[in-house]
Amino acid sequence: MIKRALWQGMIAGTVGGLAMTLGEKAEQAVTGRPDSYVPARVLQRLAGLPEHPGKQPLPVNWAMHFGQAALLGVLRSVMAQSGLRGPAASAKFAVVRLTNDQILENATGVGAPPATWPRRELAVDLLHKSVYAFVTGIVADALAARGGPGPGQRHAALRPGRHSGVGPVPREEAHGRKATG
Repeated sequence: MIKRALWQGMIAGTVGGLAMTLGEKAEQAVTGRPDSYVPARVLQRLAGLPEHPGKQPLPVNWAMHFGQAALLGVLRSVMAQSGLRGPAASAKFAVVRLTNDQILENATGVGAPPATWPRRELAVDLLHKSVYAFVTGIVADALAARGGPGPGQRHAALRPGRHSGVGPVPREEAHGRKATG
């Protein structure tokens, strides 16, 4: 499962990162909001790279932006492989994505807590990170579904009153044993 989650998550996260970037560019064309180089500044501080005020390091920005998207996609893929799929799982993942940004930005001194942000700036960030989380989730869920139900879904199928989203699973298969006949 981990091997699948790794490559599938990197694909899902990269696709989510692309969707987020396209949405950001469309929003910026309408609002006139400038590009953010916060990802570059975070990576520079984490890696101990020199910062050059006034100079915007686009390659470093893209490396952090898409690297973070791909790596966090692995977590969403683990969720999907485990059976945590669908919009509710993607909503939970959106919180993880936002929290990850805030930890890195605040720990490096590049950012400030969201409670201090102007409301419009906060809304824009929430929108774009949600797009990332839900697109990443759609891709991760689709890739995981090719392997059948996850362990949590198989377990739910055995329990009365649970809604697993999958058909009945033979008891032996749900417990990891092959049925013999």
